[in-house]
Amino acid sequence: MSPVSFLILLPFLGALAILLTPAKHSFAWRGTALLFSGLAALTGLSIFFDFVPGSAGFQMVGRVDWNSAIGLTYHVGVDGLNVGLLLVTGLVGFAAVGVSSEIEKQPKMFYVLLLLIIGGALGSFASLDLFFLYFFNEIALVPTFLMIGIWGRGEQKNYAAFQITLYLSLGALVALAGLICLYAMSGANTLDVVVLSAWLKEHPLPAASQTLIFGLLLFGFGTMVGLFPFHSWAPLGYGVAPTATAMLHAGILKKVGLYALLRAAYPLLPVGVAQWTGVLAVLCLGNLLYCGWVAMRQKDLNLLFGNSSLAHMGFVFLGLASVSVIGITGAVVIMVAHALLAALEFALSGYLYRQAGTLELSKLGGAMRQLPFVGAALVAALLAGCGVPGFANFAGEVTVLFGAWKALPWHVVAAAWGGLIIGGVYMLRAIRQVAHGEVSPVLAQSTDAGGVNRAPYLVLLVPLIYFGVAPTGLVDRIKPSAERIVARATSGLPATPAPTAAEPAVATASAH
Repeated sequence: MSPVSFLILLPFLGALAILLTPAKHSFAWRGTALLFSGLAALTGLSIFFDFVPGSAGFQMVGRVDWNSAIGLTYHVGVDGLNVGLLLVTGLVGFAAVGVSSEIEKQPKMFYVLLLLIIGGALGSFASLDLFFLYFFNEIALVPTFLMIGIWGRGEQKNYAAFQITLYLSLGALVALAGLICLYAMSGANTLDVVVLSAWLKEHPLPAASQTLIFGLLLFGFGTMVGLFPFHSWAPLGYGVAPTATAMLHAGILKKVGLYALLRAAYPLLPVGVAQWTGVLAVLCLGNLLYCGWVAMRQKDLNLLFGNSSLAHMGFVFLGLASVSVIGITGAVVIMVAHALLAALEFALSGYLYRQAGTLELSKLGGAMRQLPFVGAALVAALLAGCGVPGFANFAGEVTVLFGAWKALPWHVVAAAWGGLIIGGVYMLRAIRQVAHGEVSPVLAQSTDAGGVNRAPYLVLLVPLIYFGVAPTGLVDRIKPSAERIVARATSGLPATPAPTAAEPAVATASAH
């Protein structure tokens, strides 16, 4: 079995083990979830460090013909585009299970759904067949809706569950329409990106078809990411979601749409790239500026984190709109960094909520005095969010700004002003209100995280700093894939990726 297939399988095995554990052993449910999510995190680390930077094609490939009649193939593997995403999915999944000890209502079902989200996200990022990418993403999304509706908090949880279900279902349907059009119009009888790329090199789609399909994929997957103006579902959804769900959705699932665009739309539809990147460049300013302004007005810490998360997505979209090697490399670095940052932010806000019973900024204060570890971790997360050097977010953002400067100079100016200055205002204000000053009454009786309870936060904070201090570990892995994507997106015709030793003879579409 490919290591990647083993990684995908682990969370599903954990969910099955929990389902088979009787109620009289309920104490074992969380332990089982920790075990399998921990194994997934370790396997993700192994895959990341075993990956050979700079090599052509995909590594650790697993391939099984699932339905040869309609050309559907279970095909997984890693390259620079997804190896970092698989790593952070494992880390965030383990941390999400680790901070869920307070779950008392239906804990068995909670941990089953949590592991399904982790497994679905891993399957989406690993898939090289677009059908399975979409299939695994749906496996991850359905538990998200249920968890907000059942374990969400606050009076608006039902409205938020309805809103997030409506938006993401609509986005998924639009993206599915794009994938169906790609399958039908290409005539390749497959959605395997390697085979489809070779086929489209010999049988390119008409310009009108490429423009249509790219638009469907952009707005379908873009809605699932939170592309302005289809973003309003995200802040409220994260605000009322249980902590683990907010960590996984904001940190991980939002990246699936971006991964799909880079894996399918950019390399396979070069005419669509040329037609739509101008629109994307304008819309990304909505994320960078509007969502940043909205974040400045928030009085609730979770809503501030939700809107700032959308603002950070603007940097990713700017990198994609630049259609440059440096810009797309930086965009993928931000995807990895933001996965860690968003998960850390919501993990810390969840801890504060359990201690204080509120996340209203005006009622919090003195966290550094009362909760030294949690307060310090919160300050680190907020500084990372406003682009301070030494964190992976800065490495990605500055790379995107350099990559987009030649093609989109005024957008870079707006991004620097909106993302760095506006972001600095609301993040530094949050540091002043929450971390410093006198200890607020709601935190006066609170206790700091100690011992093994610090592990979930360190699992997220340490790589955030590591990739900020030494980003070359990510960049060297990402750059070759970014070069191939840009070469295909700007060549007029998609090119066939080079096979690897693990995949010496990938079948061409004509062989179907």
